Amino acid sequence: MSDKIPVKNLPGDKDASFDLYAKRKDIQVRYYQGLFKNLRVAGVAILFLLYFGVAWIDWDGRQAVLWDLPARQFHIFSATFQPQDFFLLSFLLIICAFGLFFITVFAGRVWCGYACPQTVWTFLYMWAERITEGERNARVKLNKAAWTGNKLLRKAAKHTIWISIGLLTGITFVGYFTPIRGLMVELVTFSANGWAVFWIFFFTVATYLNAGLLREQVCIYMCPYARFQSVMFDRDTLIVSYDAKRGDPRGSRRKDADPKTNGLGDCIDCNICVQVCPTGIDIRDGLQYECIGCAACVDACDEVMDKMNYPRGLIRYTTENNLEGGKTHILRPRLLGYGLALLVMVGFFVVSLSNLAQVGLDVQRDRNVLFREVRGGNIENVYIVRIHNKTRETQRFNLSVEGHPQMSLHAPAGELAVDPNSLLQVPVNVQLDPGYLESTNMTITFRIEGQDNIELSASAESRFMGPRVR
Repeated sequence: MSDKIPVKNLPGDKDASFDLYAKRKDIQVRYYQGLFKNLRVAGVAILFLLYFGVAWIDWDGRQAVLWDLPARQFHIFSATFQPQDFFLLSFLLIICAFGLFFITVFAGRVWCGYACPQTVWTFLYMWAERITEGERNARVKLNKAAWTGNKLLRKAAKHTIWISIGLLTGITFVGYFTPIRGLMVELVTFSANGWAVFWIFFFTVATYLNAGLLREQVCIYMCPYARFQSVMFDRDTLIVSYDAKRGDPRGSRRKDADPKTNGLGDCIDCNICVQVCPTGIDIRDGLQYECIGCAACVDACDEVMDKMNYPRGLIRYTTENNLEGGKTHILRPRLLGYGLALLVMVGFFVVSLSNLAQVGLDVQRDRNVLFREVRGGNIENVYIVRIHNKTRETQRFNLSVEGHPQMSLHAPAGELAVDPNSLLQVPVNVQLDPGYLESTNMTITFRIEGQDNIELSASAESRFMGPRVR
């Protein structure tokens, strides 16, 4: 038996044709209450608190989270990452991707329904629409009505709130790349950098369009995740589903009527599950790629079931196997594979992060001159030594070279002091008597060691060039 979910034709889909340029169907979402909505609201509140709040947190005299592009430094609280550390960021993105795969195999599109920025901002925009234009029926009537002062005022209020949310989103995003306190002052005094203004405008417009005007179009047509999610689904994946065995045949009835007497199922065909869906689908038609797993239809249907004194769960989180009366298998090869790979990558990331060097050393040979003979007959090579201090304090270092006992290092006078989170670049000369040359190309090692903290050390290899050995 295949573990794939079978493809089902929707009612009336035989010989169906689609107009790729059809006018968008206006979706007005109905207000509802329920457990899953409360969970989403709590999650949205936390996400907004993190996004808009973290940018204003200070840490040791600077912004706690700041991507300082001019200085090529990425600060996350007490940690500072340099360009050579950005491989960790790439690795973190890979971990997030595998985490999404793992969650999708286990629980479908819960990321889309509860934590995706498109969903989070869309629900916020829908809230602004409801408080300015009224509930669903009022909004439908308002859209069909002629333009009056009342309609103009309500539409203007809605779009003003939408633009304001988009503007705050854009300012906060740019505030993670430019210190947000200074950015706010510059914006108020009209002295902000042109690029900062451009990106604020860009993200304001993008938020306004995606969450306000396009909404479900982004999820259905623009998001690639909606298209390849089916590859990760199987018959044991947790999805939002309608229990057709219990609900069909559908039909309206009196509250006190016995549905079995009338040959009906528990579904009263009220269409409220469709009215609360942010993508406008009918979950009773089966699993569809447009479903973002937000469980709005679950909450709405449970409300109806409570009013009818029927058991909850006509629409619920379940699996294809469970719907067909079978057993759901939680531990299965695909899920275990993603989970194991995720654990290995997280472990490697934690180890790499804990062993992240606080000082870096890079040595580059002067390629303009292979070598030169100096007074006294010694052979000399010139190098550029770069010392990276990633700590929050000024550090003093001792520099040495290894390769031959008779090799001498000539560096600038004075100690090598490097400011916090700074790069020091100094030229150094290495000399060796040609009589000690074993070949024209020798491996040498530069080492630095902290004067105040011997644990701050690093090394880098280079080559020492000389004349042909006779």
